[in-house]
Amino acid sequence: MAHELLIAGFGGQGVLSMGMTLAYAGMIEGKEVTWMPSYGPEMRGGTANCIVIVSDDPIDSPVVMSFDTVIALNQPSMDKFEQAVRPGGLLLYDATSIIVPPKRTDCTVLGIRASDEAVKLKNTKVLNMIVLGAFLERTRVLEMPAILKALRKVLPERYHHLLPVNEQALLRGRELAGEAVTV
Repeated sequence: MAHELLIAGFGGQGVLSMGMTLAYAGMIEGKEVTWMPSYGPEMRGGTANCIVIVSDDPIDSPVVMSFDTVIALNQPSMDKFEQAVRPGGLLLYDATSIIVPPKRTDCTVLGIRASDEAVKLKNTKVLNMIVLGAFLERTRVLEMPAILKALRKVLPERYHHLLPVNEQALLRGRELAGEAVTV
C-alpha cells in the first residue's frame, strides 16, 4: 500500500505541520515516508504545499505529478491542484474557504466546513487538524495513536498545552467526514 498526498493552502494554515505529522506518524507505524515541503519566501500569507507519501514498501521517487489525495485549504490551491487528483482519488477541501467548489466527477469530492468548526473549538489554528481527521477517516492510511504521538513531536513543547484541543479537532474532523455526503 502506498498513498501519495498533496496538501496546499496559505502559509500559517498548518499545511507543512500537517504533512510533517503524517510523516512522523508513518515512521512511528514502521512505514516508509517522504515529506517534501514547498513554500514561498513569505512566512504567513504566501502559498505553501507539501507532498507526503506513506508506503509499506520502499518509495521509488518523492516526485509525484498526480495524487491519491489532494487537500486544498484555500481557493488558489483548489484552482492550482484540483486536476492533480487521480481518477478515483480523494479531493478534500475546506468548504468554508473555497468560493468556487471543484468540478471533478471522476474522484471523491469531500468539502467540510473546517474553518467554521475551528471557530467552534475556539482555536482557528486547529483547522489543519480538523482536515487531517477527515482525511484519516476517509483513507485509513494511518492510525490515530500514531498521529497523536507524532503531534507531540511536531508541536513545539511550548504549545503542548494545546494537544487536547488538537485531539478534539482530529476527532471532530473524523466525525465530519463520516457524516458528509460525497459528490
